Amino acid sequence: MSGGDAGGRLVRPFTLTGGRTRPSRADFALITTVTAVDPPPARAPRPQPEHLRILKLCAEPMAVAELAARLDLPVSVVVILLCDLLEAGWITARPPHPVTRSAPDLDLLQKVRDGLGRL
Repeated sequence: MSGGDAGGRLVRPFTLTGGRTRPSRADFALITTVTAVDPPPARAPRPQPEHLRILKLCAEPMAVAELAARLDLPVSVVVILLCDLLEAGWITARPPHPVTRSAPDLDLLQKVRDGLGRL
């Protein structure tokens, strides 16, 4: 975890979340796309340093899983921080599109099977 400062001291994840272990909302899946609001909200509280790191990365849309990887933090910690930002109006979150289940195209599957058999 790279949550250390310039002096190399390690910052525990629970300190980044103020001791919280659960998100305040259930809006975030691993593939939820997060984008920083531009322009930032006028009356929102000033973000903490860890929130600023997220906002910088989210200048372009980014998935929650990718954010966690780039921040080198557990997804659970990132989700708690994202909840803070969403509630303050600093970000927007776009949930993944639901997948509709339809019957498989049997003709296509047969052609794939035949093609694999010819290999």
